[in-house]
Amino acid sequence: MEFDTIAAISTPSGEGAIAIVRISGDAALAIADKMYKGKARLADVDTHTIHYGHIENPETQATIEEVMISVLRAPKTFTREDVVEINCHGGLVSVNKILDLVLSQGARLAEPGEFTKRAFLNGRIDLSQAEGVMDLIRAKTDRAMNVAMKQLEGRLSERIRRLRQQLLETVANVEVNIDYPEYDDAETITLDRLSERAADVRHEIDNLLATARQGKILREGLATAIIGRPNVGKSSLMNSLVHENKAIVTEVPGTTRDVLEEYVNIRGVPLRLIDTAGIRETEDIVEKIGVERSRQVLDEAELILLVINSAEELKKEDEALFQAIQGMNAVIILNKTDLDPEVEMDKIYELAEGRPVIQASLLQDEGIDELENSISQLFFEEGVETADLSYLSNARHIGLLSQAKRSIDDALEAAEMEVPVDMIQIDITRAWEQLGEIVGENVNESLIDQLFSQFCLGK
Repeated sequence: MEFDTIAAISTPSGEGAIAIVRISGDAALAIADKMYKGKARLADVDTHTIHYGHIENPETQATIEEVMISVLRAPKTFTREDVVEINCHGGLVSVNKILDLVLSQGARLAEPGEFTKRAFLNGRIDLSQAEGVMDLIRAKTDRAMNVAMKQLEGRLSERIRRLRQQLLETVANVEVNIDYPEYDDAETITLDRLSERAADVRHEIDNLLATARQGKILREGLATAIIGRPNVGKSSLMNSLVHENKAIVTEVPGTTRDVLEEYVNIRGVPLRLIDTAGIRETEDIVEKIGVERSRQVLDEAELILLVINSAEELKKEDEALFQAIQGMNAVIILNKTDLDPEVEMDKIYELAEGRPVIQASLLQDEGIDELENSISQLFFEEGVETADLSYLSNARHIGLLSQAKRSIDDALEAAEMEVPVDMIQIDITRAWEQLGEIVGENVNESLIDQLFSQFCLGK
């Protein structure tokens, strides 16, 4: 395919030390040379070098910026095209003036994710690696970043291609057996042999799908609701986990009137932490709206942090909250342990139904380490650190692997019913195609456009 030359600002807008305008395409060097004034023409310099100079308007010869320009020649670039990166001072005005000048000299403004899209279309990366780029940008913890890096490096792609090769060899052997029955060197694929190969692939798919829950948590974060009666310490818990006074804390019940959200890193697990208004019956109109929003958050949460005041006897409202979170992932926090205990511990453990119970004094930052350990162990039984970080985290990949598993199951079921081998290979071929969609080897153009449109401009 032939592409025109594209350009975009690749750094966030706003004030900063530097900003970068990226140009990619056959005319990248020629366009940059029209504006660049330095010791040598960029068309004559070596690849993967950086050069000091100035950007000037070719028509007025007015100096616009002092720059450093990187020259990267195809094919050893991210897009496998000629790439020029103009490094200028960070700021809204200067970088936009350079971009406008680049566009006036023949480049086109890049679409969101178009640089990465070209890397995919030019064979530099496959589709799952391209999605790893997006995950890397959006990673909120070190663990999430490492998972994205493994995907970008092709760890998932290698496993998918290995499974596809196993299926392809099976289909090819079936074809040879049918078309050339007299060919002695080809392995004869019996129903038992086909079932054995299909079962091996299904086992590998099961291993990948087993990491999906943890992978999605690392990629998207865990929606975590802090709930409890008013004035039990919910906002104090929010502030302790965030390490910042995000929520107002007073002795007045009902201080939190709305839902507050913040991302936090708990032992490598990203939590989308939601501090809710205290759930109680109230006549205050504003607080009533906050309580209703809290109930909605409770329904959508993947993890509940239920805060109980240990210095008071258990109230009916507390018991109602235990009832509301039955069957949900939850950690119970008994706050205010620095005061004389009044709560009945046997009743707490009975209502907790085996879920972790943490005793804490949030005022004195006691119990936070135990809480963080409980959250990590609840979702990563072996710990985040001990895993090989080859988590399956992308919803599209999970869906396609699940479809491929169903196709394999159909093939195994047909083999048990002694359906002819040439009919069973239809299901095997379907699984091979579904796995191919993960890495982009069997994918339509509209899906590609949709995926890359989610990228930021300039990436």
